[in-house]
Amino acid sequence: MQRISKHIRDIPDFPKPGIMFKDITPLLKDPVALQFAVKQLALPFLDSNITAIAGMEARGFIFGSLVANEMQLPFIPLRKPGKLPYDKKSVSYDLEYGSASLEIHNDALNKNDRVLLVDDLLATGGTAQASCQLIEQLGATVAALAFVIELDFLQGNNQLKGYEVHSLLHY
Repeated sequence: MQRISKHIRDIPDFPKPGIMFKDITPLLKDPVALQFAVKQLALPFLDSNITAIAGMEARGFIFGSLVANEMQLPFIPLRKPGKLPYDKKSVSYDLEYGSASLEIHNDALNKNDRVLLVDDLLATGGTAQASCQLIEQLGATVAALAFVIELDFLQGNNQLKGYEVHSLLHY
């Protein structure tokens, strides 16, 4: 994973003092490293009968759509409120600094779908847990979750008990 980790930049005190932000933009800037990361995200799930890839707004759109392309599967966007034009389901969840919501089109998935949820970062796990709930509201199964980075010290994995979690880098 050295090929990926050397493209993750540390930004101290962002977005507030005491936070060491993991910046993925250098990874996005290098097409060879990005392609390697996408292949590594998809690799464990190539024979898992996954039927769709979902990603949370916004960076999950980047990695999720690339994994969907790699696996030749549909991509399902999980959007912030007010962004989807059709009938939708919604879930609200708490963050460290407030609350947030995600939405999905009612017809995006069905009970036969096995979904791989993809995002750039697993921190406290709140967004990932809410995303799983949203997918399951449509009757679909969350087969697994895949992240480029997992911040182990925040123990977000504890929010995802019962789900398979695959992370490329651990900090």
